Amino acid sequence: MTNPVTLPADYWQTLHVTPKDIEYLQTYLFERETPLTSRELAAVLIAERLRLEIETARQTQGNLKRYLPKETYAPGDALFFTAVKGRGRVASVRAGLNPDLGDFDVITVNMEDGGSRQFAARLAAHALNDAPLDPVLASGLDPEAVARDFGVELEGKIDSAFAADDSFVRIAGRWFPRALLLDINTGHLNLAEALLDMAGGEPLPTEALIKDLELPAGVNPKLIEFSLNYALQDDPRFDEVGPAGQVLWCLERLEPEGVRAIPSSLQYIEIPHDRSALTGQMLQFESQVDDELSPAGAEPASEVTISLLYPHWRAGTLPMSARTRGLFPTAYESALVRFTLIDAKTGKMIPAWVVRKHGYIYGLAEWYKANELMPGGQIRVTRGARPGEVRIEALTKRPLRDWVRTVLVGADGGIVFALLKQQIAVELNDRAGIAVPDPSGVDAAREQVAKSRVPFETLVKNVMRELLKLSPQGHVHAHELYAAVNILRRTPSAPLLAFLVSDPAFTHVGDLHFRMDE
Repeated sequence: MTNPVTLPADYWQTLHVTPKDIEYLQTYLFERETPLTSRELAAVLIAERLRLEIETARQTQGNLKRYLPKETYAPGDALFFTAVKGRGRVASVRAGLNPDLGDFDVITVNMEDGGSRQFAARLAAHALNDAPLDPVLASGLDPEAVARDFGVELEGKIDSAFAADDSFVRIAGRWFPRALLLDINTGHLNLAEALLDMAGGEPLPTEALIKDLELPAGVNPKLIEFSLNYALQDDPRFDEVGPAGQVLWCLERLEPEGVRAIPSSLQYIEIPHDRSALTGQMLQFESQVDDELSPAGAEPASEVTISLLYPHWRAGTLPMSARTRGLFPTAYESALVRFTLIDAKTGKMIPAWVVRKHGYIYGLAEWYKANELMPGGQIRVTRGARPGEVRIEALTKRPLRDWVRTVLVGADGGIVFALLKQQIAVELNDRAGIAVPDPSGVDAAREQVAKSRVPFETLVKNVMRELLKLSPQGHVHAHELYAAVNILRRTPSAPLLAFLVSDPAFTHVGDLHFRMDE
């Protein structure tokens, strides 16, 4: 590039993906016959836009020269000045007067902004003479810098433009023209179902299915793969369950029940409440209990220790809270993600599912049982050494009998709490630890509460009375109440805390301890 090119400072921020841009990208995809991600397409668009801007500049600038002090200029010459980032035309030339510099000229230039400036010419010794012949590209003209600074915005604009155009289809984050898709017929899909059936619910990559489908030979493999992915996605029998960057297929009917439907213990019926009533201390508590139903309020972490809440213990799940969400794999579009957890102590691999829409990890029931976990038990979750790897560790200890809150089912089908000695083999959060000797009986009590539609406020007071029987001080911590209420009804902490501070029956005695005055 010999002629200088400049772009408006907000060029990339205000860029709109035009029909001409879409046509160019579509042609690019046609020629490549390879599906591309929006990030890859953004890089293509940046390169094309820069090419067009350079070409336009060359056509409009004509004989524009770059100013160098050593050159000789005449009136009428059009110049570009790198140092001041401006253009102008030479109005006059006169001899310079400075014995220390020798013979040189002084040119008067009418600048494009309306002003007039003077510059030296025919001057052999000057720092600007040693500058590279091609101007240093500003960040707005450097494709890598543009992608770094504005790539995410451009990707979003491309996604929006392509999504509004029926001639494009998207699978696993990659776009491709619909017209190039191969014909995948019902026979191919039925055979794919049989292959996945033989896998017994274990997801398979697209390549594993292609090998046995007798698809056309001599065709771009990526085109075959994309076409099959699109056909599978359009068929309700199949679910794409791979993490971002990986495509895995599973039969919907072979997915675990707790993946296809929310486990009953995790089902939440909205409880109206006023978040403005929560104090700073309450908001901090909310961010630390790792409840998937709570809004994001904590920073993602590379290691989180979770106190297992009863509904998750019963369902064999883990919450995807604000702190833990970044630890687990995600996907471009899939509602479910099949991945593998690793037991940090044994190295055992545990098949698990990310249920993105409802914010939980499914597949830990057997692991909980093997490690003798109980509600309130501590689990450490960490990011593994490789991308997508997640390690979990039950903070177990030598089993011993100790006093712990225990939930019992009464003759009337309701629950009561008692302080009893139980065998404990895991580190407990003292405020969340609850032994459950009869889970089936508790399930029945939970169903009874739901069926009789006990008001939330009544339920909280009933549970509070039970816990107060175990408190010599006559007050209960919010965490104890939160853990206990969740045995009978799924609730995040905010509705509970808002009720405690708004109902006159409760008195906050400090540090999130509450007393109830009947």
